[in-house]
Amino acid sequence: MNNKIFILFFVLFTSLFTGVSAQSKYHKKAKSKAKTAKVTEAKEPEKVAAAFKVDTSKIKTILEIDSLDFYLANSKLKLIKKNAHASYYHNRFHGRRTASGKKFDNNGYTAAHKKLPFGTKVKVTNEANGKFVIVEVTDRGPFSKAREIDLSRRAFMEITSNKNSGVVIVTIEEVIQPK
Repeated sequence: MNNKIFILFFVLFTSLFTGVSAQSKYHKKAKSKAKTAKVTEAKEPEKVAAAFKVDTSKIKTILEIDSLDFYLANSKLKLIKKNAHASYYHNRFHGRRTASGKKFDNNGYTAAHKKLPFGTKVKVTNEANGKFVIVEVTDRGPFSKAREIDLSRRAFMEITSNKNSGVVIVTIEEVIQPK
């Protein structure tokens, strides 16, 4: 399915650009013939290039999904915890340094975990709706026994179905890349 979308997208854009370039070549040839020979112009039907508006945000989303599926297809998943509670960072932490030394970005895909090493990629799946994100562990926490992982606000909002909730039950899996 994803390959079909990519091929359709590729064919659509190549046909658009080749159609425009062929049309400009046609007009150049017609002008050069008009200068060299004095022939009465025969009425030919005009060629019209089709114009359309493309919503680039949808294309970007399609490409992100394709690359994420490709990323997961070439990696293995190791179950860390099932039925874990996930929450998200408060906005006051945005821009502060994390335990790993990186600056925290609430719009990025990062997480805090108590024991996983920094730089570990983790797949966090909402058990209620099946949505998932891949985040990188860059901080320690959460400092509550009831919660297992803290996500950046963007990552949390992508997997939750109720935007007003503060905690979601998730499955946490480590993403292991082949070497």
